[in-house]
Amino acid sequence: MQHPCVPAMSGGSPESALEYILALQNVTKRFPGVLALDRVSFNLKRGEAHALCGENGAGKSTLMKVISGVYQADDGVLLYKGQECRFGSSVQAEAAGIAIIHQELNLIPHLSVAENIFLAREPKKGPFVDRVKMLVDARSLLDRLNVRIDPTALVKSLSVAQQQMVEIAKALSLNAEVLIMDEPTSSLTESETQQLFHIINELKRQGVSIVYISHRLDELKHIIDRVTVMRDGKFVGTDEFSETSLDDIVSKMVGRALDETFPERLSCPTQENLMTVRNLSRKGDFGPIDFDLRRGEILGFAGLMGAGRTEVARAIFGADPITSGTVQIGDAVVTIKSPKDAIGHGLAYLSEDRKDLGLAVRMSVAANITLTNMAAVSNAAGFIDFAQEDAVAKKNIQALGIKTPSPAQIVKNLSGGNQQKIAIGKWLFRHSKIILFDEPTRGIDVGAKFAIYQLLDKLASEGIGVVLITSELPEIMGMTDRVAVFHQGKISGIVNTKETSQEEIMHLASGRTTKQAKNNDEPGGRHE
Repeated sequence: MQHPCVPAMSGGSPESALEYILALQNVTKRFPGVLALDRVSFNLKRGEAHALCGENGAGKSTLMKVISGVYQADDGVLLYKGQECRFGSSVQAEAAGIAIIHQELNLIPHLSVAENIFLAREPKKGPFVDRVKMLVDARSLLDRLNVRIDPTALVKSLSVAQQQMVEIAKALSLNAEVLIMDEPTSSLTESETQQLFHIINELKRQGVSIVYISHRLDELKHIIDRVTVMRDGKFVGTDEFSETSLDDIVSKMVGRALDETFPERLSCPTQENLMTVRNLSRKGDFGPIDFDLRRGEILGFAGLMGAGRTEVARAIFGADPITSGTVQIGDAVVTIKSPKDAIGHGLAYLSEDRKDLGLAVRMSVAANITLTNMAAVSNAAGFIDFAQEDAVAKKNIQALGIKTPSPAQIVKNLSGGNQQKIAIGKWLFRHSKIILFDEPTRGIDVGAKFAIYQLLDKLASEGIGVVLITSELPEIMGMTDRVAVFHQGKISGIVNTKETSQEEIMHLASGRTTKQAKNNDEPGGRHE
């Protein structure tokens, strides 16, 4: 096999090779009908944390896949330790010392921590796996990260944050000198995020170079030395983080200034209850739960991870069973035992896991948009009218601002923000009157977030009832009319957004009583 790296013939001096462990020059990558990377340049210093920012579809993931050997560039040069390299696979890149930790962690749940760290590279004693050495080496790697995880524990027993530490230990076991982290905090709590930052700063001190991709720009100040912005597959610029601002970064990302984080609200809720939930319970998980959802309202579900927000939404939608309680739509108490029942009563649910539960990612945009209402695009014989399906898809693509070459595009090839719009579009085509949004902006960029916020407000202004489940308090404060705060499977209070604060919401989410929380005058909390 030809070695992937050869001494550089051009484009790098010995001095720059010492300063930059990695340098890309004019890298281009094409896919059918798409120019994903257009002469992009990027460099990474030794021992730095370098943020790579850009909207979904900007080319960040494609660039990282070129670096890590998943894709091969069509044009341009990749210099690694002063040598020109073309990695034919991720295995070659890992062997050279470049590792990537994907947003969807790549571990085998039923194997132990140590077995995952050294998978396919187990130390041997003759023909057998040397399990004693494997455990000792795994413990040494975990100690290097200063994390307390039992190397013999099964991965499926670990939290998401602990699994991420196992991924980092796995990368270090490869003697990785470049570590690429893609949205590493998207599923972490605040304390787990702070632990990750501590580990990143420690890795930097040990000389590891880190490329950090995140849409949570506020967290960059804790770890980042430099920041590079990409837009539409092109390099926009690189700055010292200390010499720029978040406003400047956002402006470069979207190509314009975002004057407001959240749009001016157009919707105005009425006093009419679209949905009334009383005494909803599932033994051991949540309850009793009481709340009302009004016509034209955006009702927030806030709370710490595991507080029961998603569980309640899934139960209302019929995805999970309930032990007791009632759901009333309008004036009628309804029986919902399955998602099919819920859809029939005008409910929709957008899962936080859009790829596995919200979309058929290997199908076309058109097929996904019409998936919840196929009868509307089928003829009398029950066959799909593809011309009608195409027309419906084009109408929704235009209305939602979905960026796609055509309705026939496969969904998995689109950015996260566009995928989320498609997931919303399928329920709009069903003409749903109540929509439960579970973490609708997780993993999407600031520009796409703003578009989703505008869409939520538009839905509410048309009289649709919206439940917004989100772990981001600024999102709660900026986009809701009222907030139901969850704590350990119960609603600890319902407060008017304009009359509350992030501090009060955190008090309620932590189970602590506040003066306002004591003044509840309706089931489940205080209402206006």
